[in-house]
Amino acid sequence: MCGIVGYIGNKEKKDILLDGLQELEYRGYDSAGIAIIEDKHLRNFKAVGKLENLRAKTKDYSSKGFGVSIGHTRWATHGKPTELNAHPHLGEYSFVVHNGIIENYQELKAKLQKDGITFLSQTDTETIVHLFEYHYKQNQNTFESFRQTISELKGAYAILLITEVAPDSIFFAKNGSPMLIGFDGKDIYFASSDTPIIGKAKEVYYLEDGEFGFAKDGKVVLFNSNGEKSLHVKPLLVDKTSAQKDGYRFFMEKEIYEQSRVMSETMMGRIGGDSISFEELDESFLEGIEAIKICACGTSYHSALASSYLFERISRIPCQVEIASEFRYKDPLLNKNTLFVTISQSGETADTLEALKMAKRAGLKSLSICNVDNSSIVRESDRAILTRAGIEKGVASTKAFATQTMVLWMLSVYFAQIKHSVSSEIITSEIDAMIHVPKVLLVPDGLHEQIHRLSKRYLHGHGFFFIGRDLFYPLALEGALKLKEISYLHAEGYPAGEMKHGPIALADSELFTVALMPRSLHYEKIKSNVEELSARDATILAISPELFKLADDFIQTQYDSHPMLEFFEMMVITQLLALEISVRLGNDVDMPRNLAKSVTVE
Repeated sequence: MCGIVGYIGNKEKKDILLDGLQELEYRGYDSAGIAIIEDKHLRNFKAVGKLENLRAKTKDYSSKGFGVSIGHTRWATHGKPTELNAHPHLGEYSFVVHNGIIENYQELKAKLQKDGITFLSQTDTETIVHLFEYHYKQNQNTFESFRQTISELKGAYAILLITEVAPDSIFFAKNGSPMLIGFDGKDIYFASSDTPIIGKAKEVYYLEDGEFGFAKDGKVVLFNSNGEKSLHVKPLLVDKTSAQKDGYRFFMEKEIYEQSRVMSETMMGRIGGDSISFEELDESFLEGIEAIKICACGTSYHSALASSYLFERISRIPCQVEIASEFRYKDPLLNKNTLFVTISQSGETADTLEALKMAKRAGLKSLSICNVDNSSIVRESDRAILTRAGIEKGVASTKAFATQTMVLWMLSVYFAQIKHSVSSEIITSEIDAMIHVPKVLLVPDGLHEQIHRLSKRYLHGHGFFFIGRDLFYPLALEGALKLKEISYLHAEGYPAGEMKHGPIALADSELFTVALMPRSLHYEKIKSNVEELSARDATILAISPELFKLADDFIQTQYDSHPMLEFFEMMVITQLLALEISVRLGNDVDMPRNLAKSVTVE
């Protein structure tokens, strides 16, 4: 997601900032900007799109001598990707960059607007700089003003602030979003990950939640809730690829673990106390819509299939899901009262794009769900909702699937609100479950180690069945796809109730069955299906909140109050299972053979 860089010292600052931001491109962004104070004056540059646009804007500018500087790459959350919404954000005499979510920004913004302060952007970040200057007018003390500002913020943040009233200082704070400080003599660097400062700084300090302070005169003064504290620096890694992985072995592993954080970004600004809203949509767009047709490929197809249960159950609207590569050649019947939805991580999936063009030629309204703004599918669609997952470098999709599924779940509730298809109590219960999803996606202590240990049982045999019912059938398909993509073992996802209609003939001790057994949805039915397999000596890995005594291996889940909470918890387990089996087999988890991240051919 968004990236931060900062530098205080005598070196050329523009190049340090731009080169640092380039090292953060892997996180994903749609705009970028820098701000520099030298000779006690602020300069700033912003650009939408790729960094070369910002480089072009700054080609005639160079910085000389001592100065302070900050830079940012932004992935749009509050507000569209425009220069006004790009960071750094300006007050009267200060600039700020920020990663994270200021949950109470609307309340703070309203207070500041009553005081006569004008806001230029749609972002939560701009609130920070105006709040700082508001406090400075009261007390004329820069650090105290910054401390007061931080104390009023609720949510997650990594913040750098520079101001003309303290042109020799950078103020910083961290809570929930990563940030570190690098040191090389009197030169001080800031960044949201190691990569921008590798080759520049020699030592590093990783800020902990609740820490804040300022850098000045080649020194850092650090505080937390207990007062001033000392820094314990450590040598900086020199491998940029390892640094991008944030200490994880593989990008796929990192992306599994960051699903909790990116899910908060997906939900931000869209989930209210008792309703769902999308700034990308309005009620008029759905007028006359009587059915939904979703087209997608691979993992995106599985998220679409899961959502079909939700659209029909919650929105009470017919929903048909098509594999894009098949849809194109079936001479489909398309009615103008159907909303045509396409799903793609990259926005460049060739079959899905061509299906979208067919639907548009037929006069259907189109909506895309995508992770990449300005991609071909987004540009081609009438409306687009971004999943905000950030760049996904692992070829086997994890966080993209999770965020696509969440957007579709939110859409099903949004449609229900408009159509009044279910009671307000049901809508409230769905929203309450959504709010708990980021917590559900956290990998609990001991889970990964348990999966690592039991994975050694599943390296040989004649195949896997992932089985589930209802919503958990698409999750079984996705679990099987993850395993086959990176382990090269044969795996199938299957509706549990269909096993006795043929596939159970394969059951023996060398058939591995991963059984998704949610307590909140058809538990007794799925239990009966698994017992049938167990009676035929299949090796069973049961995933459930309910102890299943016939299982050879059992992973107990924690959440059972709502099917979608069970869905997301089991999703993480199947992702980790695929990862650990693949690692034991010695495979390249991030770059599996024969596969590409974005499929741009038919």
